[in-house]
Amino acid sequence: MLALALTIGAGVYAARNFRIHTDIRDLISPELPWAQRALRYTQDFPQRDIIAVVDAPTPELADQAASTLATAVAARSDRFRGVSYPGSGGFFEQNGLLFLSNDDVKKLADGLVRSEPLVGTLAGDPSLRGTLETLSLALVGVERGEIKLDALIWPMTMSADTVEEVLAERPASFSWRALTSGKASEPRELRRFLQIEPVLDFSSLQPGRAATNELARIASDLRLEDRYQARTRQTGRIPMNDDEFGSLNRNAALNAVVSLTAVIVILWLALRSARIMLAVAISLAVGLVVATAVGLLLVGALNLVSVAFFVLFVGLGVDFGIQFSVRYRAERHDHPDLQAALRSAATKAGGPLALAAVATAVGFASFLPTPYRGLSELGQIAGAGMVIAFLASITVLPALLALLKPPGEPHPMGFAALAPVDRFLERHRIPVVAGTILVVVLASPSLLVLPFDFNPLHLQDPNVQSVATYLELRTDPQTGANAIEIVAPDLTAANAIAARVSALPEVAQARTLSSLVPDHQDRKLELIRHAATAIGASLNPDEMEPPPTDQENIESLSSTADRLSSIAADNQGAGPDAARRLSGVLNRLAQSDFSARERTASAIVEPLRQSLDQLRKQLQARRISLEDIPADLAREWVTADGRARVEVLPKGDPEDTDTLRNFARAVLAVEPTASGPAVELFEAGNTVVRAFIAAGMFALSAIFVLLLVTLRRIGDVLLTLVPLLIAGIVTLELCVVLDLPLNFANIIALPLLLGVGVAFKIYYMVAWRAGKTSLLQSSLTRAVVFSSMTTATAFGSLWMSSQPGTSSMGKLMALALVCTMMAAVLFQPALMGPPRGSAASGDGQAEAGRS
Repeated sequence: MLALALTIGAGVYAARNFRIHTDIRDLISPELPWAQRALRYTQDFPQRDIIAVVDAPTPELADQAASTLATAVAARSDRFRGVSYPGSGGFFEQNGLLFLSNDDVKKLADGLVRSEPLVGTLAGDPSLRGTLETLSLALVGVERGEIKLDALIWPMTMSADTVEEVLAERPASFSWRALTSGKASEPRELRRFLQIEPVLDFSSLQPGRAATNELARIASDLRLEDRYQARTRQTGRIPMNDDEFGSLNRNAALNAVVSLTAVIVILWLALRSARIMLAVAISLAVGLVVATAVGLLLVGALNLVSVAFFVLFVGLGVDFGIQFSVRYRAERHDHPDLQAALRSAATKAGGPLALAAVATAVGFASFLPTPYRGLSELGQIAGAGMVIAFLASITVLPALLALLKPPGEPHPMGFAALAPVDRFLERHRIPVVAGTILVVVLASPSLLVLPFDFNPLHLQDPNVQSVATYLELRTDPQTGANAIEIVAPDLTAANAIAARVSALPEVAQARTLSSLVPDHQDRKLELIRHAATAIGASLNPDEMEPPPTDQENIESLSSTADRLSSIAADNQGAGPDAARRLSGVLNRLAQSDFSARERTASAIVEPLRQSLDQLRKQLQARRISLEDIPADLAREWVTADGRARVEVLPKGDPEDTDTLRNFARAVLAVEPTASGPAVELFEAGNTVVRAFIAAGMFALSAIFVLLLVTLRRIGDVLLTLVPLLIAGIVTLELCVVLDLPLNFANIIALPLLLGVGVAFKIYYMVAWRAGKTSLLQSSLTRAVVFSSMTTATAFGSLWMSSQPGTSSMGKLMALALVCTMMAAVLFQPALMGPPRGSAASGDGQAEAGRS
């Protein structure tokens, strides 16, 4: 009744105060120098944590869709703090040509001058009729021998493709930019980025989900796909984190059912009594509820690492329940009276369980002083949880057994079938111990190449849209994927830093605000002015032709088709073939219904008008200085007090761990104050590794002292810890062999190995000190094996996860568990040998059988 009241009270407290803080930036102590630099950078410069990617069939449609979406997002200040559309706005519309190379500007200017008659026709009659007239003028040039028909292959092919799409009643598009460039647009030319700063709610498991859902709704309401044939996707830190948290729920129910079923089966094999199983389950539930409440009281809110406490508590807490229950069953066989069996089980199991619980709690507590806050808080909760699990196992569990009154045990506990293994270890203990240590030592050089993958992207499901999009775009400089950011006192210093780091072989480029000031402006402006003078009157006609009637369009289609057919005649080659193809589709369009011609006009004329307007603005380019850069754009690079940002991009694949590590090291060697995603990932990885090394050494030292005080023999302490070290080393060596790198997720398996390993080793040490022999046949081994199987099954559900980080955690947990169990069951008995003062007599064998 006391346990019931405590559980209800703890449950109410946990339900009212349960929170998960999902800001991954808070997993590391903010007191670290690199973390403070990162915090200052995020406070000083806008953080666009959502990248909306807009793809369309033509650059013109991509521009329209992205601009429409940006305007709509900017209007929702309740969900978005800001939106940036790189490369857009009046500044770039007017001065975009200045950012091209000298050769590209000259080629464009010369082409405009040569195309003056065509530009005049299109500008004076921007319609389907006008575009056909432009083509007819080009064909006149072919007839006069001024140009070759093959020079028109590209425009004829583009026109034929567009009309065929219309006639097939498929979405059609036409790009005048692609036409003037003479080649199909590259994927990057068909893609636009919006950089969005969302309003976040870190009290939610998915803090940016409201913003990302709103962005998707806006795109849907705007009908971007119908209006511009545009596809909109989201990526960036927030969508990727939210999708990662969401993927944890995928198949979670099925995995939980499979895991729970397997655990029940294993518990049945271990306990063979529904009443005992029920008692263990209730005891575990009581401990979990109370431990959750205590954990929330200690840390206030769980984080993305400490949330693993639930799995750890079940995996480790069930061990105490199984150990006590198997001991009870063994004693019930010797003592038919329930109360006597419980008292005897408490006498024999209480000491080892208490020592194991304290040692496990000390192991977890060793993570408290580390700067890895996620692990530190996990250590607080799990350490307290182990004490609570132990208390529940020696109070609630015996009380439940007394109430449920399970039947007596007609058969002794233990594994009689393992007697041959016991005898083998007794006869060959020296070769077994020496051989094991030799193999472990010989394999130890592999630990020098033990990988640690500090890139959290590799822990995410590559099939979710945000991650798949990021992987597709990671080499595009506009995404800033894994860039390094350096903050200089002023722009002059920033430019000097950019020049210095650009010389590093690991750096692809370094950009500052000065990068927005084009070079060689005098020559480019001269070329642009020459083109503007040559085509200015044609581009800006005094009078415009009236819109054509449908009949006029039909006549233009037919006459242009006839001219194409006449020029192609019976000639062979790519040019005549393209002319005959276009002639055929134009005739079909002329004979089709009005809606087909209307759709064709829309596909061709709308981007034409957009391109003509853009050309008019571009020909008005003027010299740019730093003062001419728009304030909102400059704010991305320079703070109000003059501090300037340098963005450094890596050379090579920015998601390759070695590339990223070398990039971060090289830049930090030159600029130690650097920050940004690449530095944060690199430093976070180093922090975590150092935290685990320090915590591991502290834990082993603390456990050593605890065991020395308890066991009072340094030899016994070493007999307990050496198998634990062997299990840990073998686990890491197998990680190298199995190509299972450590990462931010699966490194949580190491505390598990420490907790379970210490408990198992203590059980065997206490039994050995009590004079027990033939340990493999004993009830202790039965409890250890079934406890390991239960814990492994609980973690097996993590292995089955579609989320790579969770799956890797399950894999390493299972591997660590197998290694620590084998070290306890096979290596430790051989290492300990016969109990002191015992010759493993027949009496000893008989006692082991009863145990």
